[in-house]
Amino acid sequence: PGVPGIGIKTAADLIKEFGDLDTLLSRAGEIKQPKRRERLVTYADQARTSRELVRLKEDTPLDLPIEETGVADPDAGALLGFMRTMEFNTLTRRVSEALGVEAPPPLAASVGSTVAKGTPKHTGASEPAHAAPPADDAAGTPARGASEAAHAAVANRIDRSAYETVIDPERIAAWIAEATALGHVAFDTETTSLDAMQADLVGVSMALAPGRACYVPLQHRKRDGLDLDGGGALEQAPLRQTLELLKPMLESPSVLKIGQNLKYDALVLARYGIRLTAIDDTMLMSYALDAGRGGHGMDDLAERHLGHTCIAFTKVLEHAPAAKKSERTFAEVPIDKATEYAAEDADVTLRLWMKLKPRLVAERRTTVYETLERPLIAVLVDMERAGIKVDRAILSRLSGSFAQTIARLESEVHALAGGPFNLASPRQLGELLFDTLKLPGGKRTKSGQWETRAGLLDDLAAREDLPDEARQLINTMLEWRQLSKLRSTYTDALPAHINPDTGRIHTSYAMA
Repeated sequence: PGVPGIGIKTAADLIKEFGDLDTLLSRAGEIKQPKRRERLVTYADQARTSRELVRLKEDTPLDLPIEETGVADPDAGALLGFMRTMEFNTLTRRVSEALGVEAPPPLAASVGSTVAKGTPKHTGASEPAHAAPPADDAAGTPARGASEAAHAAVANRIDRSAYETVIDPERIAAWIAEATALGHVAFDTETTSLDAMQADLVGVSMALAPGRACYVPLQHRKRDGLDLDGGGALEQAPLRQTLELLKPMLESPSVLKIGQNLKYDALVLARYGIRLTAIDDTMLMSYALDAGRGGHGMDDLAERHLGHTCIAFTKVLEHAPAAKKSERTFAEVPIDKATEYAAEDADVTLRLWMKLKPRLVAERRTTVYETLERPLIAVLVDMERAGIKVDRAILSRLSGSFAQTIARLESEVHALAGGPFNLASPRQLGELLFDTLKLPGGKRTKSGQWETRAGLLDDLAAREDLPDEARQLINTMLEWRQLSKLRSTYTDALPAHINPDTGRIHTSYAMA
């Protein structure tokens, strides 16, 4: 509370003169300034109370021995666990490196239903000391089951060296048989393009349990005569026979296919005569649960839920022997590197499913996911495959007509402006409008040029104080701009997007 009217500077001068607060208050009558003297006398008790409030207590009883209050090394497990829970991922990595310990994946952020019984446990490399799911009296409840599922998803550390490259049809059949018996499999395709309607299938990956995944190479190739594996022809699984083996499982309603952005995989497989059914999509699960929480790509989800950094696609493409980055595709990636990347995708997808699926029940998002998000996959696959029919002849005629009109409008603009200039140049447009014609409403940018934002001409055309000649010029410019946009965006651009095989344009609809 202090003494009203006496600030820090005045108080410091008084203490310097009288030595301490008690002496000051006892000799307050000696102060020459009447108001200052009166306030110190009136608020003496308040000044003493203020001192007690800031005085450090030296007689506080402590149960903690003084020798235990020194600075000690942090509890690495507790500290890193807390930071993972708070999603301080970068800080967690830095602290773990500084302490010389391995950073644990985060514990499950939420809870959900029980994990499917009978899920096989794969025993791989040494397991990190993750906290087991907390014991409670509600065994069998969604909360308990989700905790167990979350723990199982991270119990085995991801070990890329444990993944299997499968090229023998008998081994492929064995993996398929095990997936069929299990009732679910994480599945992913690797291709040559992000355009599912033109991508070639390069390989497929499967995961049956955390840490137990394989990659089946189908159409890897050498570039410019380079031998990628040093052994002559590439050893791969036969494409047609492998697809014949996979087709019954992928189309079976009794085997759940788990994937990340399965719309893409479904489009690719459809071009090979396979209709993907009975699916779960971890990307859409994440979107249904955390729509506004960052990205829903696999790399983001792996970091967020598993504390794992996946191999970046750009990194694996560095192994493809092409001079230009734009020419590199997954087909040129050596099979051993492709296995690490592709099998990891399937492994991570399965682990994410084990974490996210139970949350749908616990957080009551099952209806949103199962009746809205997931069914849309099949709808959008059919829409994207059907594509949009385009008449090249009509587009060509429109483009020619637009070109003639644009040329005429450009001539009219030049005549109204008093001389030629580049209508597409923001600098020249600003100089014409505000330097030459002296039109109102001009603003300069930090660089000194006139501001020519997209809606500038519309704003000028709407002004009532605009001269008739200037209004005619602005309206002609607007018409020129609209037709130029139509021509460049549609009549000239659309033909380049027509699929050469179908004669249609196939877009991709975003789902998350």
